[in-house]
Amino acid sequence: MRLLRIPAAAAVVACGLPAAFAQTAPTPPAAAASAAAARPPARPAAAHAQAAEQLRRVEISGTASDDAIRRASTASKIVITREEIEKFGDSTVGEVLKRLPGVSTGGRPGRGGNVRMRGMGGGFTQILVDGERMPPGFSLDQLPPEQVERIEVLRAPTAEYGTRAVAGTINVVLREPLKKKLNEFRAGVSMERDKLSPNFNWSRNDSFGAGHTYTLSLNASRGERGDDVISDTVRLNRATGAESLQVTRGHSEDTRQGLNLNGRVQIKLGGQDSLTLQPFVVTSKSQSRSDITRTTTPAPASPLSGDFDRAQSEADNRFTMARLNAQWMLRPHADTRVELRGGVGGASGESHSLRQETLRGTPSRLQQDRTDSRDRSWNLVGKFSRTLENEHSLVFGAEGEGSTRHATRTTRVNGSLQQGLGDFGDDMDASTTRLAAYAQDEWNVGKQWDFYAGLRWEGIKTESRGTTGGVSNSSSVFSPLAHARYKLDAGGREAVRMSLTRSYRSPQLNDLIALRTTNSNLPHDITTPDRAGNPDLKPELASGLEIGYEKYLEKGGLLSANFFARSISKLIRNVTEFESQTQRWVARPRNLGKASTMGLELEAKFRLDEYFEDTLPINVRSNVSFFTSKVDGLPGPNNRIEGQPKATANLGLDYRLRSVPVSLGASLNWTPSSTIQQSVLTEVTANRKLVTDAFATWNITPEQSLRLSASNLAPLDYYTGSISTTDAQIITSRSGGPSHTQWQLRWEMKI
Repeated sequence: MRLLRIPAAAAVVACGLPAAFAQTAPTPPAAAASAAAARPPARPAAAHAQAAEQLRRVEISGTASDDAIRRASTASKIVITREEIEKFGDSTVGEVLKRLPGVSTGGRPGRGGNVRMRGMGGGFTQILVDGERMPPGFSLDQLPPEQVERIEVLRAPTAEYGTRAVAGTINVVLREPLKKKLNEFRAGVSMERDKLSPNFNWSRNDSFGAGHTYTLSLNASRGERGDDVISDTVRLNRATGAESLQVTRGHSEDTRQGLNLNGRVQIKLGGQDSLTLQPFVVTSKSQSRSDITRTTTPAPASPLSGDFDRAQSEADNRFTMARLNAQWMLRPHADTRVELRGGVGGASGESHSLRQETLRGTPSRLQQDRTDSRDRSWNLVGKFSRTLENEHSLVFGAEGEGSTRHATRTTRVNGSLQQGLGDFGDDMDASTTRLAAYAQDEWNVGKQWDFYAGLRWEGIKTESRGTTGGVSNSSSVFSPLAHARYKLDAGGREAVRMSLTRSYRSPQLNDLIALRTTNSNLPHDITTPDRAGNPDLKPELASGLEIGYEKYLEKGGLLSANFFARSISKLIRNVTEFESQTQRWVARPRNLGKASTMGLELEAKFRLDEYFEDTLPINVRSNVSFFTSKVDGLPGPNNRIEGQPKATANLGLDYRLRSVPVSLGASLNWTPSSTIQQSVLTEVTANRKLVTDAFATWNITPEQSLRLSASNLAPLDYYTGSISTTDAQIITSRSGGPSHTQWQLRWEMKI
């Protein structure tokens, strides 16, 4: 197998750490109870008052650690708790996720971006918020980490979470009501290139009535940033050998404001029955502007149609999303639980843009765009759970989900209405309906074997209507799933996990829309194609294998190695071809054929001083992952899954000083450069990423702390590029620019 060519030295460095590496383990509940029982009797009031002047009240509470939750799961699972989310003071959820084994983000270093597991983007990774998919226009970068309770990462699909997860599932769970009361304020300001971005967060947990609880979290932020615009394109005429260079330089700036509100109200209905209401609101707006210049060497003898040497643009965007979910939990019997959940949601987006192009000081082209979109959604879920006497835990469920989208776009060039330039045409209505049913069983065999078996059927129907015709696409997938865990010791500290799964990726709505959209950029060639959908697309199907080894060390450390493989059929990829009917280059998604990918993920967490004498008690977190893939039908050697790097690696350190209440930490995130054969004619490239983050936290009092953090401390230039080869010419292009360090100062107070 190609994976066996991975350098053995790298695997030894990551996996060959001493088996005794560990972290401090959390205090067991029994030990805490014993300590409470051993307290001396209450002192007289006078003595108590005197002691109160000398000592502050400290409230201690405990929750399951991320390793404890991970250890208890039959399927391979990683959990990031509040403690880990808060540690580095990240400004986005994507920045938190990038430190996990096999997780990478797109975009410039330090800027977050689309999240990928195992390097597989484009819908291979299932992203959920509270177990649900979000509407178009929403991204994890809009969700502040302060509003997140925990993040669950499932490497292999399960029947309950769904099987649209070829690479895996990331489920972000919003803040939950806790048993303790909390009134927490956080205020901070970040700075990048002398531009300030303030943010504020307030979270409150409390109870009311007879045991009812609620949580409320509000976040407001304002951000500013600027980027250099750098783009170069070289065109080589294969017949004559003539070469031209097009250079674009400029600057862009944008300002963003956002408001996020989420809450959870849990009402006790008697016994163990409860009703939970979960509102979630996101609203944001942004303004952007850019000014670029373009030169061509050698200069053309006469100006081409639509040519320009300067372009000035400005745009504003608004996005609003609101969702309300209700969950009714019933416990008709001690071993039986019934869960009914339903929700409604809506989202709207508006954007306006104006672009003025000039040539030699004379206005040459004015383009105005206006886009409006409206989304509505609903969901219904029913789940029945039963624990049997023979240690079987049965779960049956049914799900229904629907969404509608109405989008319009109007484009005017020099005041005249243009047709065919909108993503959805001049007027488009689309709807998607999804139905699913599943059953799963978890059981134990003896003291060492845990098994999981699941079956899930899921069907999706997408319909659209527009001024140029409609689309109707239906598909269904039946997925058998099996997971097993074998405990190598009675306590379960050392175990082997195995999974056999079937998952899929459904076509996106934009991929199904048949209407062709015209790319107005000039000159028109393979690098600026028109776009068209394919209403006949079928879902990609993937058969998966996971084999993992985990060793939980006695004081909290962890060593793990996980191997995965996926065999994919009906792979979807955009193919750009020259169409003789219209004499235009057009990019369309197609089911190409087969692909395969595999990889190895290694992880080690430990505390340095426990096994190396005379060293500081530094917590170390490290992981390295290797990936390889092959797409049939494309020429090698770079015929890999779209966007997949060959490896990722992370190294993190944190230390709490003994003499002063200060904690220090740093992390290093590395993604190597990549070259991917996008199609028969085009190869795409991306620079390496090396991102260094650091933080320092001063616990002023038990209720107040001050945190200084830096993201991307050693900024590097970052470019993406492509090489396209046709019969007539070879076009080489790159775009990007320098990245920058972002500093953040945050104050936290708990009441």
